[in-house]
Amino acid sequence: MSDLTNLRFLTVAEVAEMMRVSSMTVYRMVHSGDLPAVRFGRSFRIPESAVVAAVQVPRADAG
Repeated sequence: MSDLTNLRFLTVAEVAEMMRVSSMTVYRMVHSGDLPAVRFGRSFRIPESAVVAAVQVPRADAG
């Protein structure tokens, strides 16, 4: 089992604030699979490392 002591989970609201987008945008990213998340009851938690990776990936989605 991997070491979970350094793993930090963020709420949808925290991710939205960090990325400067709406909560709905974060939910869309989670549901589309662009942002991995774990469901705890009725809420989602996103690993902080996934948010950092998503922000650092250069994308050319301009169309």
